[in-house]
Amino acid sequence: MDIDIWEVIRAASTKPFGFTPFFPGPGLGGHCTPIDPFYLTWKAREFGIHTRFIELAGEINRTMPEYVVRRTMEALNSRSKAIKGSHILLLGLADKANVGDMRESPTFELMDRFQELGALVRFHDPHVLTVGPTREHMNWAGATSLEWTAENLTAQDCIVIATHHAAFDLADLATHADLIIDTPQCHGKRHGQPGQVVKA
Repeated sequence: MDIDIWEVIRAASTKPFGFTPFFPGPGLGGHCTPIDPFYLTWKAREFGIHTRFIELAGEINRTMPEYVVRRTMEALNSRSKAIKGSHILLLGLADKANVGDMRESPTFELMDRFQELGALVRFHDPHVLTVGPTREHMNWAGATSLEWTAENLTAQDCIVIATHHAAFDLADLATHADLIIDTPQCHGKRHGQPGQVVKA
């Protein structure tokens, strides 16, 4: 429908009561939201109650990483680049902004999927310098955060902002990055050239 969900949220946020804005991201992460609601779903089934809304929300959230990958592929294709062999840097390994908690982070799903498609994948996160053991993504254990330098940013075919840490210098990023996939919509219209920043 070509409706910008972020504009819808901004418009709804002008209501002075009865509305709390929630913002979509590249997937569902953290130690509680991807897991705890499904305890309730499981328990409710014992009583013959079907929590369809919780299950539907879970289904949609689980498809978000694939949506981001598709948007990234489309953006690369528009520049006559294949995802296979492309250098892709993910900004923000942690699940939430300005913390180092990477439990259930959807960024791992993105990195796995990009790597499966043949991309050369790295990450940068000032709060996660080295990936420790994880429950489902042990293949990334020991991986280290790529240093934020002009040379490293320029070397990427695509940079995907997965989590928006305050430490990220968006103006500097726009100066050096060729293509930015913005999942938390942190760029807005402040930085970047036309076509450089793609919403996902």
